[in-house]
Amino acid sequence: MRTVVVGASSGIGRCIGIGLGRRGARVALLARRLERLERAAREAGSDALAIPCDVTDPGSCRTAIDAAASELGGIDALVYAPAIGPLARLVDLDADTWRRAFDTNVIGAALVTAAAVPHLSAAEGRAVYLSSVSASLTPPWPGLGAYVVSKAALDKLVDAWRAEHADIGFTRLVVGDTGGGTGDSQTEFAAGWDPKLSAELGPIWFQRGLLSGSLMDVADLVEIVHAVLRTGPSASLPSVVITPRARKAR
Repeated sequence: MRTVVVGASSGIGRCIGIGLGRRGARVALLARRLERLERAAREAGSDALAIPCDVTDPGSCRTAIDAAASELGGIDALVYAPAIGPLARLVDLDADTWRRAFDTNVIGAALVTAAAVPHLSAAEGRAVYLSSVSASLTPPWPGLGAYVVSKAALDKLVDAWRAEHADIGFTRLVVGDTGGGTGDSQTEFAAGWDPKLSAELGPIWFQRGLLSGSLMDVADLVEIVHAVLRTGPSASLPSVVITPRARKAR
């Protein structure tokens, strides 16, 4: 399975890229930070590729996808994992912050997919996009408005791609609270958050039931992604939800 994983230099994307490589996929790992990608590629397997890609740059997206398709001999599967979630109340969000959220969470997904569609179509392949329970299942989280709104737009983007390219299996993977890996695989989602605002909003998230208090093992998420990508072309998987199992009461 010739697979491109975008956002593979850190966090969940890195775990997915390495996990798929160790399960036998031929993986091309894409992200901005080449040195980190090269370390991930070494962990993913001897034939894994590290290809620099800035999802906010159309030219970079086309060049990276073309390079991946050339090196792999085609593309059977695409996984889009990048996401940024600035922490700020809506009234305090400026235009640049909104643009950064949409550039990475939505527009980047559109650009990468547009470049990959000819290859995915030729292979009757699949594309998986990591979404969030905060956009698909729960009420909006105070302080994460830009993230929630952009992820909701990503959900509709996946639907739109499916409407125009029925020969490709497009799947929205709705992911709940997930434990990160170690080292480079640690999530950077909350990097840069204002500690004071985070401490203020955290109890509100728990009070409203937005945080479950449980974390899903990232290895289970990798298994789900692997299973989705291996599903044959006759089956449609428009949306898959994976959330942590509730803790037992003590």
